Amino acid sequence: MKTAQQLRKENIAEYLLYMWQMEDLLRACHCDMEVVKSQILPGFPEADRKQEEQWLQELCDMMHLEAVTERGHLQINKNVMQELTELHNVLLATPKFAYYSAAYYNALPFIVELRAKAGEEAVPEIETCFQALYGELMLKLKKQPVSEGTQEAMQTIKRFIAMLAAYYADEKEGKLKIED
Repeated sequence: MKTAQQLRKENIAEYLLYMWQMEDLLRACHCDMEVVKSQILPGFPEADRKQEEQWLQELCDMMHLEAVTERGHLQINKNVMQELTELHNVLLATPKFAYYSAAYYNALPFIVELRAKAGEEAVPEIETCFQALYGELMLKLKKQPVSEGTQEAMQTIKRFIAMLAAYYADEKEGKLKIED
């Protein structure tokens, strides 16, 4: 919970990837709190465990209620994705954000390729980027190699998503001026 709260304030992209990882960890434990207590909770500082246990229980409860114990994402995470997608669309529609548009168009060929490989053209482009980032994270955690071409694509996508996350933070702080 503390990590999630901190990431949500500091970097929405890292927050979303962290939350997807927590969903997967809870799925691996079958949302069984006894398994969560023995497998996940020891990874948290002793002083935070009670609070973290409550948070993990709440996540498990939400996963059951929202029927995402097998796959999919919690509504709280879908809402963040929707906010990012909406901001992305606003930034693209505004000539004032030419650097953002350039970063998007640099990433677009990779996004199109990823969507074609996954067969998920209906998935929003921003979500495709996050799926790619999450996939790379999982490969790194498993210590599996990532091809040079994939690394290049990921660097482009990371720059693009980092820019979106920075604009998101500015918007939340009231610093983003869409109109002059």
